[in-house]
Amino acid sequence: MSANSTQNESRWANEVIPTDLVVLDLLRKTPSLSTADMAEAMEVTATAVRQRLSRLMGQGYVERVSAKAGRGRPTHKYRLTTKGERKAGANYADLAMALWDEIRSIDDPDVKRGLITRIAKRLVSMYSSEVRGADAEQRIHELMALFVGRQIPLEYEEGNEGKPVLNVLACPYPDIAEQDRAVCALEKAMFAELLGQNMKLSHCRLDGETCCTYELTQIGSDTDDV
Repeated sequence: MSANSTQNESRWANEVIPTDLVVLDLLRKTPSLSTADMAEAMEVTATAVRQRLSRLMGQGYVERVSAKAGRGRPTHKYRLTTKGERKAGANYADLAMALWDEIRSIDDPDVKRGLITRIAKRLVSMYSSEVRGADAEQRIHELMALFVGRQIPLEYEEGNEGKPVLNVLACPYPDIAEQDRAVCALEKAMFAELLGQNMKLSHCRLDGETCCTYELTQIGSDTDDV
């Protein structure tokens, strides 16, 4: 299967259509709801709600739990999974900008570099359970699926001189990157750790390129870009 095909399948597997976002928003406001609760709140049929819930459960955003009500049969309610909570309420742009401004204000370059390295390692620890393939190519495709699920499309292809490259087609941190290239170093360090490969940033959007391109080389190669 080609990289583009894998990317497209992963994108649609994680894509939430607008009508389903309403369900996520409802469940973000209320810990758990029944099908009837959601049908009443959205003014749609129970069948329509079940269809939306089926999609969201298949994507891992919603889970069904049983709730006993007296002596009768248990009823089913629905709640957001951890993944769903991130999808429904992931709007941390202002906080990220404030934190990054504080990092940029650090005068000591060694202290700043050490902090960025620790942040990269923290991100790796968050993502490592989803990127654990047996070889580099498998991990690359898992990384692509992970970021496509976060609305950040990646593309893997063979570049010049046969070197594999990873293209980041949309910046994950656009507001931050516009102010400080250090975030590029953070991203490169995170990718390298997750993939077990050395990375060289050969093209960057900040230089007017259409995307950021990372060349991949085996660990130990002297082409690593520090």
